[in-house]
Amino acid sequence: MKITGHAVEKIEDTTGILMGERYEFTLSIEVEEDDELHTENGLYLRVIFAINNQEGRIVQYHFHEKSTDEPLGFALEEDEEAFITDYCKQQVETAL
Repeated sequence: MKITGHAVEKIEDTTGILMGERYEFTLSIEVEEDDELHTENGLYLRVIFAINNQEGRIVQYHFHEKSTDEPLGFALEEDEEAFITDYCKQQVETAL
């Protein structure tokens, strides 16, 4: 899995209920043709990422096909989840 670009937006908690900060990432990704995630139209990953006490974690994520925006029912493997977590945390830290 290779991240080819991203967009990020800070999510404002107007209720004050959530601890820490939340960000929504849209990650453009590429995968090998033989990967089960591969689609002809490409795909992206939407991630809700939380930072609390300097710790980052993925709260929620969904794969989507680029051309249709249809969600795809795939899960991240453990190493992919660690890669995405590190990437998102680095992007948040860089922006601050």
